[in-house]
Amino acid sequence: MALTDADHAKFMDDYDAQAGVAKTDSGLRYKVVKSGPDGGKKPTARSNVTVHYRGTFIDGREFDSSYKRNSPATFGLYQVIPGWTEGVQLMKEGDTFEFAIPYQLAYGEHGGGSIPGRQNLVFTVELLKVA
Repeated sequence: MALTDADHAKFMDDYDAQAGVAKTDSGLRYKVVKSGPDGGKKPTARSNVTVHYRGTFIDGREFDSSYKRNSPATFGLYQVIPGWTEGVQLMKEGDTFEFAIPYQLAYGEHGGGSIPGRQNLVFTVELLKVA
């Protein structure tokens, strides 16, 4: 069954009600799953990062996972969706966060690759290294 705009709005409302969830001015929601050690390096929008991650649709269906590939991903934060660029900058090395990313900060109206348009997404991201 296809998810509707109402399903996506309800998901975000329910996510907002969870303990520990914060929301940025742009609409990105996040919560700390695990804090890394004090003094861990923080990335900027121009940093290259190495992460492990899992991405799901709001109904829990997984569409990507570096954990399943047993291979962390390395990329520039300027090369990814806006929700990642913003969210990963809130982290420090060793942190694991969960992001609930509204479609406007993900793949937008039209989608990208295997992601249909107007899809809010959930990512668990473990920041391994900032270069």
